[in-house]
Amino acid sequence: MSPPSLIDTHPNLGGAAPVALSYELFPPRSPAAAESLWTTIGELEATDPDYVSVTYGASGSNRSTAVELINRLVQETTLRPLAHLTCVGNSPQELAEIIGELLDVGVRGILALRGDRPKDGATPPPGSLRYAQDLIELIRRVEQRRSALLCAGKVAVGVAAYPTRHPESPSEAHDIEVLLAKQRSGADFAITQVFFHTEQYADLLTRARRAGVTIPIIPGVMPLTSLRRLARLGELTGVEPAPELIERLAAADTDAERTRIGVSATVDLANAALAAGAPGIHLYTFNEHAAALDVLDKLALPRPRSGNRGNRQGGNRHGAGRISASRRAASQLAS
Repeated sequence: MSPPSLIDTHPNLGGAAPVALSYELFPPRSPAAAESLWTTIGELEATDPDYVSVTYGASGSNRSTAVELINRLVQETTLRPLAHLTCVGNSPQELAEIIGELLDVGVRGILALRGDRPKDGATPPPGSLRYAQDLIELIRRVEQRRSALLCAGKVAVGVAAYPTRHPESPSEAHDIEVLLAKQRSGADFAITQVFFHTEQYADLLTRARRAGVTIPIIPGVMPLTSLRRLARLGELTGVEPAPELIERLAAADTDAERTRIGVSATVDLANAALAAGAPGIHLYTFNEHAAALDVLDKLALPRPRSGNRGNRQGGNRHGAGRISASRRAASQLAS
């Protein structure tokens, strides 16, 4: 009989894991938008997130702009980019080149997505990938070929998870089967799509774990401050936001009151997910930092000390749950 492992005899060796923090950004569509985005990036960087995901348009319509943004994040900031990559309509050869390009600029995390099908109903070209799990396997093959260049390291591969039924899915059970297939293909973690009700993340987690999904499932949370954005996302997800929240936002007399109501509802969502066992929070920013940081300030997440990470720009660092000096001054002037 072999002796017990030291790890087995010290089950709490590592202590409680810090709560992960990440944001989503998208490439700017104009010079003015780029200027605003980099202001947002500076504010978000001060919270020392674990990574920022960078999305792009349908069918990779602005992929070159996304790669440019990712490159600047790597070269000019301390942020770690998680690159979105979709596969619909692209051949394995095309995608392998894109993956190689991302790795060459320093990306070590990829969010593997199927992507939207063509709106005109056109059939994807023969030989193109059709599902996210195919893309995951391709990423792993490219990674294996480049293992020496990566110092035998590993690319972190994320995937999407759905707290409510995907609009094209026959059932929530089918969505869990798809998530399990992504895990088997080599996914390391999942980020959920937007959800609006506090119980939805816990329900997803319960169903996933019962089915054998073991990878971390990180709740994606959107600041619920914009009526227009809520209505649009409700259409896309097929899930209506809470009617009482819509009514309260619509009845708000000022933007400040609307922000306060929306931030409070968002914090409730995030706290419910954390109470259910969420390993982190992923904030959909829509390239706007104010509401996202308001949410973060009220969550007061337990985060690792930021002193272990270098700052290429030499600026001050702020732990999550603390506002920067500029935001603190602005808050005092507004009070």
